[in-house]
Amino acid sequence: MTQLNRRRFLTGSAGAGAALSILAPGLRAVGANERIRVGVMGVGGRGSYLAPMFARCENVEIACLCDVNQKAFGNCIDKIEEVQGKRPRTETDFRRMMEDPEIHAILNATPDHWHALGTITACRAGKDVYVEKPASHNIWEGRKMVEAARKYERIVQVGTQTRSGEYAREAVELLRSGKIGKIPFVRVSNILWKGPLEPHPDEPVPEGLDYDTWLGAAPLRPYNRNRHYGGCWNWFWDYSGGDIINDAIHQIDLARWAIWKTYPKSVSSTGGLFVLQDGRDCPDTQVATCDFDDMTLVFEMTMWTKYIIKTPQEIRDSHTLMPEWSHNATKIELYGTDGMMTLGRHGGGYEIYGIEGQDTISRPGDESTKAHIRNFFDCVRSRKRPNADIEEGHLSTNLSHLGNISYRVGGRKLDYDGEAERFIDDREANRLVKRKYRKPWEVPEKV
Repeated sequence: MTQLNRRRFLTGSAGAGAALSILAPGLRAVGANERIRVGVMGVGGRGSYLAPMFARCENVEIACLCDVNQKAFGNCIDKIEEVQGKRPRTETDFRRMMEDPEIHAILNATPDHWHALGTITACRAGKDVYVEKPASHNIWEGRKMVEAARKYERIVQVGTQTRSGEYAREAVELLRSGKIGKIPFVRVSNILWKGPLEPHPDEPVPEGLDYDTWLGAAPLRPYNRNRHYGGCWNWFWDYSGGDIINDAIHQIDLARWAIWKTYPKSVSSTGGLFVLQDGRDCPDTQVATCDFDDMTLVFEMTMWTKYIIKTPQEIRDSHTLMPEWSHNATKIELYGTDGMMTLGRHGGGYEIYGIEGQDTISRPGDESTKAHIRNFFDCVRSRKRPNADIEEGHLSTNLSHLGNISYRVGGRKLDYDGEAERFIDDREANRLVKRKYRKPWEVPEKV
């Protein structure tokens, strides 16, 4: 970031909150036949995957790509031009994109530690937001995202796309109807292979990367590709929270939707770095237990099990095939008093097993990313709440945050006040509800 831009950001304020207030124009709905113009914040792996899918939607245009890495735009521009016949402009300062009154919506595909500030800035600028999962870096800023969406009457969809799957909706309806009876126990799995980080020393910041802005609220550290390149930031507390946050949030969100719960009364989590001892912060093995009043939800995660795999894409796209559940990496098992349901994310489908094998139901799934994007744009026009509204995303991401906080304070059981979103009589745990923000990249207290 140039000194001029830094001064402009700080004008009249000691932090981001006041500076963002200059961005908020009058709010208006997009007309039924009006082209929705989208700005993309972050064109790394996920952003460059989603942006062409957005461009393929009817009456939608990708107008701007923004990334702090000047070399990140690559062939993403070419893919978008091929789809829409027009090249988007590029920016390296997200605020210029936010200030553009011709942009209606933002695709926020930044690393996790930029989800909150990017989304709140967009809401204050009068723009709707599709923000990738997980909703937030910490509990406190997730709530601020909800407050911003409500205050500025913005549509904010979280990228937990299974919420737009027809099979998932059917499964939830069956569970709510009592198909397997009362559900006292749920197991959420994220048992898979991610592999070790290769050793790399600290090195000069790569040419074309605005590293200060990429760090954002995170502490200033020497550049190391293991904390930046290719999503490696997922395994460090400064930027994310490991696989319980990064990947398993899909299953955790689906499970919470299925059981219709909000806050647990207590949580405990243990694990460690037992295999991938490569300098990362976050565990490679983790078990978290959330106790609700009448139900226990257990989350189990490994990152070193090569023999357990995610549902293959050909099964997700087939509409006829079912996963091999015994070796499925991303399943949910719901144990009811009258039967059991195994439920997969991202098109995995579901199966119900009745008592003594009776009344068994198999339902293949449908991969739902395109449907999720369509739902977002439908809601931009109708102003209805989207399938994965930010509050639902916040509540689900909270379960991941709670598990991580228990792990980070030694695995002890933590009692939780959901209404206050604070732990009961535990100062150490409450210090992890919110991060320490590095100026000027602060999430504002008052959105």
